Amino acid sequence: MAVTPITAPALAGIRHGFLGRQGGVSTGIHAGLNVGLGSDDDRHAIAANRTLAVDAVAPGAALVTLHQVHSAEAIAVTAPFADAARPHADALVTDKPGLLLGILTADCVPVLFADPAAGVVGAAHAGWKGALGGVTDATVAAMEGLGANAARIVAAIGPCIARASYEVDGAFLARFCAADAENERFFTDGVRPGHHQFDIEAYVVARLAARGLARIEALGLDTYADPARFFSYRRATHRGEPGYGRQISLIGL
Repeated sequence: MAVTPITAPALAGIRHGFLGRQGGVSTGIHAGLNVGLGSDDDRHAIAANRTLAVDAVAPGAALVTLHQVHSAEAIAVTAPFADAARPHADALVTDKPGLLLGILTADCVPVLFADPAAGVVGAAHAGWKGALGGVTDATVAAMEGLGANAARIVAAIGPCIARASYEVDGAFLARFCAADAENERFFTDGVRPGHHQFDIEAYVVARLAARGLARIEALGLDTYADPARFFSYRRATHRGEPGYGRQISLIGL
């Protein structure tokens, strides 16, 4: 099966793509396009998959990824670095053509950013910790540091876990409401008493809008509910599987 990027109309004209698990050479529980260096998949398969991902979005570009740690840290990238030297951060931005920024996810929210007028792009990995901590705000700030303007930045949110699939407990809800009482609107009652369904996609959209972005596109694709297309950490956990793959979201000039 060919590797076919999912693209966002908001980013038309910018080389980008959200890639799921379809295509690729990995097998078993990692079957498909697993690009996760942190997984226990075969190293050669991961390397081949990363090459396939780049070729599907921006052939010839230099892939740059991070050692993601669920932080709110965003860094500016001027040149590629070795996989073993990946910085510990969860967002990266650049104004350098030829670099392809990559964010890995398996339920967390991948966000791709672009200010075409300034020639600046960015990518962020927003798990709940990073989203609450402000990783998207940090990404916009890092882009502004390279000459972007928040009012011109467009953002697209790729495949992530949806509210219907994301049950959390009362302590989780309390943590978000302590940060901002209005965050309660992103939660609905869960099936189990004392539990709630969290709409992390909507939360990230709201954070982006509050930061001044005028155009935000959310693709509304649920990683948990579509095992044929996407890897999912929570689904793998619920199934008792010993590991899980990661998909990649890419953007570059």
